[in-house]
Amino acid sequence: MDPSFPRPLVMVDTALFTILDERLCLLLTQRKEPPFERKFALPGGFVHIDEDADTEAAARRVVRGKIGFDAPYLEQLFTFSGATRDPRGWSVSVAYYALIPASLLDRSQTVEAFPVEALPALPFDHDRIVAKAIERLRGKATYSSLPVFLLPATFTMNELHRIYEQTIGVRLDKASFRHKILEQGIIDPVPSQFRIGAHRPAHLYRLANRVLTAFERKI
Repeated sequence: MDPSFPRPLVMVDTALFTILDERLCLLLTQRKEPPFERKFALPGGFVHIDEDADTEAAARRVVRGKIGFDAPYLEQLFTFSGATRDPRGWSVSVAYYALIPASLLDRSQTVEAFPVEALPALPFDHDRIVAKAIERLRGKATYSSLPVFLLPATFTMNELHRIYEQTIGVRLDKASFRHKILEQGIIDPVPSQFRIGAHRPAHLYRLANRVLTAFERKI
């Protein structure tokens, strides 16, 4: 490589979503170094050319470093670039978004959850990344199994219904939702397993396949 040829900074940033207290939340980390020291920001970092096979590998490495495990769902979002988005110089950020079940989060980890409606001021162009990620997440949730990745391995139909409502941000008719979900064939009942609550025992379900499935029509 020609050392005299100027090169941009190349990094990844990841919008990590979870559901806490029945609200869609974003997991942010507090920066420890300049620029924007002590500001909350998206988990991110530079691509390590001697370690990362591609930007997805870089994003997964960053996520593991922040939450201690691989995100159950990770998807490339968009590429953000420009001379002014980072005070350190011309930069390119390949942005991703990921879904994390709240049941997997350890409160001692180096991330803090904020409802998407009450985010702090974010550095760089992270507000643009977050807006794009929320738009993608909510749009895709209306026609796919995407919100299921916010749930633990087994769940009730009522929990599934609520997670779709909380992700999309709208109320969904319960009977219609149940019919559409069962029609898609994306979940299987767990044999002889129920969740005991205040009412009659609720049957437990799980994803038929741990891959994203697109629906033939919207929820």
